[in-house]
Amino acid sequence: MYYVRLLFLLISLTSFFFMILGLIKPWIMLWWEDVQNRKKVIQLYGTSGLLFLIIYFVLKIFVDL
Repeated sequence: MYYVRLLFLLISLTSFFFMILGLIKPWIMLWWEDVQNRKKVIQLYGTSGLLFLIIYFVLKIFVDL
């Protein structure tokens, strides 16, 4: 279960890295969209980063009991 938690943490950190990269140049991270802007970058990568981080902490709490 340690590796599953680590996977969720790495996905979360990668999403936050992509969000920072997308805030600098939105086109790099949203190349498939018709309109690339910073709001969409935050919505996509910020939401996924927070979601995976919450899953990581939930697994950490319930598995370490």
